[in-house]
Amino acid sequence: MKVIVIGGGVIGTCTAYYLAAAGHTVTLVERNSTVAQESSFGNAGVIAPGYVTPWAAPGMPRKLLGYMFSAASPLIFRPGLSAGTWRWAARWLRECKIDRYRANRERMQRLAFYSQRCLHELRESHIFEYEHTQGYLQLFRTEREIKMNEPARAMLAENEVPHRLLTAEECRKLEPAISTDAQLAGGLHLPRDETGNCPLFTKRLAQIARDMGVTLATETTVLGVRPNVGRAGVSVETASTARMGQTSTLEADAVVIAAGVASTALLRPLGIDLPLWPIKGYSITVPVKTELFSPRIAVMDESYKTAITPQGNRLRIAGTAELGDTQLVLRERAIATLYKVATDWFPGAGKYREARAWVGARPMLPDGPPLLGPTHLPGIFLNVGHGSTGWAMACGSGRVLADVISGQTPDIDLNGLTLARYDR
Repeated sequence: MKVIVIGGGVIGTCTAYYLAAAGHTVTLVERNSTVAQESSFGNAGVIAPGYVTPWAAPGMPRKLLGYMFSAASPLIFRPGLSAGTWRWAARWLRECKIDRYRANRERMQRLAFYSQRCLHELRESHIFEYEHTQGYLQLFRTEREIKMNEPARAMLAENEVPHRLLTAEECRKLEPAISTDAQLAGGLHLPRDETGNCPLFTKRLAQIARDMGVTLATETTVLGVRPNVGRAGVSVETASTARMGQTSTLEADAVVIAAGVASTALLRPLGIDLPLWPIKGYSITVPVKTELFSPRIAVMDESYKTAITPQGNRLRIAGTAELGDTQLVLRERAIATLYKVATDWFPGAGKYREARAWVGARPMLPDGPPLLGPTHLPGIFLNVGHGSTGWAMACGSGRVLADVISGQTPDIDLNGLTLARYDR
C-alpha cells in the first residue's frame, strides 16, 4: 500500500519506519526543514512506563488551585477568555474520578510498556546512538513527599516494575553529584527506566527509514485531507514553503494523521472534532561545566515535577506545564522554576548563563490516553494525543498503526485507545 504519514515528530517518524518495515511505500510529510522540530524537540527525554499516568487524577483539581498561588510551581493555569481552554478543562475535571483515572492509567501504561519493548527490539535491529542513559532517580525533598508517593510505589509493584526506596545517603551514593546543601529526604530508584535524546533519536530513525525507501517531504504543509469519492484511497493537498507556496496533491491508499496539535485543523473538516488541546511544556538545555558535578543518570524533582537529564555534554531540565492560551511564549516564571530546580540539586554542573530555553505545545486529550487506529472514514487513520508522554509511547504507537494498516492484529489490546472511546 501507498501510505502518507502527516507529521515528522517522534510519533510520525516511528509510524513511517514501522510502515516501511511492514513493506508499505511511505511518504512522511513534515512542514519544517527536518524532523523533530516542535513537540519532540525539547522534552525531558525520559522513558519511564511505570510513571506514565493521566493528568486527570483524584486530587488534581485541588492541587491546581494551590499551584495558582505559588511563585514556583509545576503547573501554570492561564485560561483567560479562551472558550477552548474552558471546554477542555471541564472535560478534564470529569475524568478526575478514581474509576476513570484507573481505566485511563491502565490504557496509557499498556501502551507505554509495549512501546519500551519495541524500542529495545529496534535497538537490537539497528545500532545507532541517541545519548541513551539507564536508570531514573526520583528525589524527595520532605518526608511528606515520601509518604504521598506510597500509591505510586504500589502501582509500580502492581506492574512488577523494579524500584527501591533510598535514604538520602543512598541517593548521594548512587548519584554523587547531588549537592550536599540540597534538602533531601530520600529517593526512589528505577533501574530499568531510561532516557535518551528524543530529537536525535528521531533524526537517526528518519535516516534509517529513508534508507528503507521512505520519502521524506520536508518544508511541506498539509492543507487538507479527503477520502476519494467514488474510488479507493485518500488525497492530501500540500503546499511547499521552499517553492513559494506551490500546491500539489498527493494520492495514497491510506493516510496517518500524526501532526500533534495541528491534527485538529485537518480532522475538523472531516467531521472529526477531537478535544485535543496544546498543553505547553518548558525546558532549558545547559552546557555541562564539569562532569564531576554533573549527574550521570536522570533525576526527577518530586516537588516541582521537573526532570534533569544528561544528554552528552549537555543537561536537559524540563518541566512546568501550562494550560491556557496557544501562543508559544516563554514565560519567565516557568523558566525560573527550571533554573531553581537545577541549581538546587546541581549548582556547579552547568554553564547556566549559556542555557537555551524552549517552549513547545504538547497535544493532550482530557482523559490522557492517545488515539490510535482507524476513523469512520476509509483510509484515514489517527496517531494523536500523546501529551507529555509521546517519547515513551512512540515506538509502540508506530508499530500499532503499521499492524492495523497491514491488516494484522496488534500485539496489545487497543480497547480504550481508539476513536471508539469518544463514541460513548
